[in-house]
Amino acid sequence: MTDPITVPVTEPQAPAATVIVASTRAAAGEREDTTGPHIASWLGERGFDVYGPVVVPDGEEVGSAIRSATRRGDAVILTTGGTGLTPTDRTPEETRGVLTFEVPGLADAIRAAGLPGAPTAILSRGLAGVSGATLVVNLPGSMGGVRDGLGVLDGVLSHALDQIIGGDHAW
Repeated sequence: MTDPITVPVTEPQAPAATVIVASTRAAAGEREDTTGPHIASWLGERGFDVYGPVVVPDGEEVGSAIRSATRRGDAVILTTGGTGLTPTDRTPEETRGVLTFEVPGLADAIRAAGLPGAPTAILSRGLAGVSGATLVVNLPGSMGGVRDGLGVLDGVLSHALDQIIGGDHAW
């Protein structure tokens, strides 16, 4: 009689997500960011292994952080901050340089979600798109804008991630 073969059982790994805070003042220790921890908590509640929040000055460091997370194979990267009109708001430009393609409807929906309470929501230049197999979304730097954006993502995130890896419609 031979011994039975033991097959190791491995638990499926949770998908990874990174939160990037684009704030020159927070990176310099001049102010505390509250949006990054809120986003990280939201992602954790949805089963993601969360890296961050990674706090970087707005500009090239945002692009570097996004590229690092995509190389790691993260499913989702959410940024907060750096999407406005000031001369130092460079997050959309850094994001665009990393994207394979944009998902403009998602970015538009995030802006529209803020309109009832904050007319200035339309001034956000945040992008949403895909880099390889990673969904990248720029959220505003305000807590209200983050809440609005997460509300939009709540309804579409699972489906978007399934589509990115080749899933088909359920119907």
